[in-house]
Amino acid sequence: MVKAVISKIDAQELSLNDKLIFINRVTKVVKGGKRMAFSALVVTGDGAGHVGVGMGKAKEVPVAIAKASAIAKKNLIKVDMNGTTIHHEIRIKYGAAEVFLKPAAPGTGIIAGGSVRAVLETAGIKDILTKSMGSPNKVNVARATIAALAAVKNPAETLAKRRAGTSAEEVVGG
Repeated sequence: MVKAVISKIDAQELSLNDKLIFINRVTKVVKGGKRMAFSALVVTGDGAGHVGVGMGKAKEVPVAIAKASAIAKKNLIKVDMNGTTIHHEIRIKYGAAEVFLKPAAPGTGIIAGGSVRAVLETAGIKDILTKSMGSPNKVNVARATIAALAAVKNPAETLAKRRAGTSAEEVVGG
């Protein structure tokens, strides 16, 4: 299982858009009857490489969405993109949900469904191929997608780290 990435990205500096993935109504049965509550899953991002997912719970829908949005803004990550796609293929498992992301040629679009599509659109990725396997749980699929995007590395920066003393620009330039 992949641990959540704690970000140091300041949400105040970004113009973020929220997207509601789903709302779940839950009921707790107590001695005096039933107590209804709601949980909301929200993805937030700026369409330029920053994205976060949050889940909020409350007795009313707007409060649950607001809590989820605030949590998503606290969990922002920076996605390292290669133009309109990602740098390399990646497969991540989160709980019983597994997500496979593959870079695509420009003009392909986002080939994804459900939570994966919402996360990728909010992150600003335009061309990508995906496959969701295992559990269809929307929360775990969204978190697996975030974990996969966080694990994508720029090959030039990785190579520069291996060669101590050189920058990513020097590696790309030759």
